[in-house]
Amino acid sequence: MSNNYSIYFAGDLFNHKDLIGNLLLSEAIEKESSGRYICVVPQHLEQSTNRSIDIRNSDLKEVVKADLILLNFDGTELDSGTVIEFLFAKALDIPAVILRSDFRAAGDQERGDPWNLMCSGYPRTRSVSLNAMSWYQEAWKQGGGTAAILERFYGKLSKLINAEFDLVLKEPSLFDNQEMLSNVYEWALRFPGNGFADLFSEEELRNILVAKQNTGSVLT
Repeated sequence: MSNNYSIYFAGDLFNHKDLIGNLLLSEAIEKESSGRYICVVPQHLEQSTNRSIDIRNSDLKEVVKADLILLNFDGTELDSGTVIEFLFAKALDIPAVILRSDFRAAGDQERGDPWNLMCSGYPRTRSVSLNAMSWYQEAWKQGGGTAAILERFYGKLSKLINAEFDLVLKEPSLFDNQEMLSNVYEWALRFPGNGFADLFSEEELRNILVAKQNTGSVLT
């Protein structure tokens, strides 16, 4: 069984805070895990066209290939693209960790997760919720300059996330046989339409499923 897992980063990437935050967290996760978890950050993917459907297809392809998915659920309203990637990953039984660092209350659950209830309750899904303001102030008060503050903040956060990755990988897969696994993935390539299935050859899909079985992320 492989010791390395690919993590797809799902979340906002529309401003400098999103972009730099994604970069810092992805590097911290890889460093803290000693390379066990390798992050695929969409902002680093090349887009060959300006067509939005091509960008969608490119991102969904990385979801298909990923062993796990990390979802940023910050904001008073969840990013719609992130929600789509979450549900697509769940349809493929990809283990997921949801991250919410936003200290504001949101969603429609009186008791439970601070986001829309339709995004809760899925198998092989764990969550990390924290007050980023409190964490930042704690790291800042220890001094040492920007680099030291960032290292403390993201070192602590990545350690917590990696622990959840470890736990969610131990949860049993919903796939209990090879035929079920193949059928679900073959269907998943068809339903987005607009040329998505054309991005995968039969050999590539077969190699993806073999790789996932080698990591233990499916058919555990």
